[in-house]
Amino acid sequence: MDRRRGLLLVVSSPSGGGKTTLCQRLVQEAPPGVLGVSISFTTRAPRGSERDGVAYHFVDDETFDAMIEEDRFAEWARVHDKRYGTSRETVETALAQGRDLLFDIDWQGGYQLRDRYPDDTALVFVLPPSMEELARRLRGRGTDSPEAIQRRLEVARAELAHYVRYDYLLVNDDLGRAYEDFRSIYRAAQLGRARQEPLARALLDEKD
Repeated sequence: MDRRRGLLLVVSSPSGGGKTTLCQRLVQEAPPGVLGVSISFTTRAPRGSERDGVAYHFVDDETFDAMIEEDRFAEWARVHDKRYGTSRETVETALAQGRDLLFDIDWQGGYQLRDRYPDDTALVFVLPPSMEELARRLRGRGTDSPEAIQRRLEVARAELAHYVRYDYLLVNDDLGRAYEDFRSIYRAAQLGRARQEPLARALLDEKD
C-alpha cells in the first residue's frame, strides 16, 4: 500500500507564547523518523553555543541572495533585519517520502508555505491567555529591559493580527493542557484527506 504524503506543521506565536516548548516536546515524543524539525537558513551570526546545521544553517548575504535567485527556498522572510528561509528541496523530499516537518517560524513563512503547498500545510497559532500574562512571561525571563519588553509587546500585538489565515488557534494558558491539544491537532492533521488519499486509492485498486 502506498505511503501517506508528508505534512508541513507550522507553529507560530509572539515571543513568550510558548511555541518552542510545545514543539520540542512533540518532537521528543514522536516515533523515530516520523517528525523532523525544519532547520532554516539565516544571515544572522551564531549566538552562544549555536552550531551550524543544528540550530540554523548560517550563510552570508551573497549566498542567501543566490538561493533566492535560484528558487531554492520554499519560504523566506526578513525578521528583525535578518533573513531566514527554508530549503525547498528539504520540504519536497520530506513530503514525497511521507515524513512530517515541524516549522517554528513566524506568520510570513507560514503564509508562504500555505500558498506554495496548500494541501500539505497545517498552520497552528499559539496564543497567550492575555497580554498581561505575556508581559509577565517576558519579564520573568530576566533578559530584557522594560523598554525592550514594551517593544516586544507592541510587536506581539501586530503578530497576533495574522491569526486569521491559521487553521488552529491554541491558547497556552496551562502547558500540560496546551500540549495535549497540540498533539491532538497534529494527529488530526495527519489524518486529513490529502495525507491519507494514497492509502484510500490503493484500497480501491486492490483485487478481490
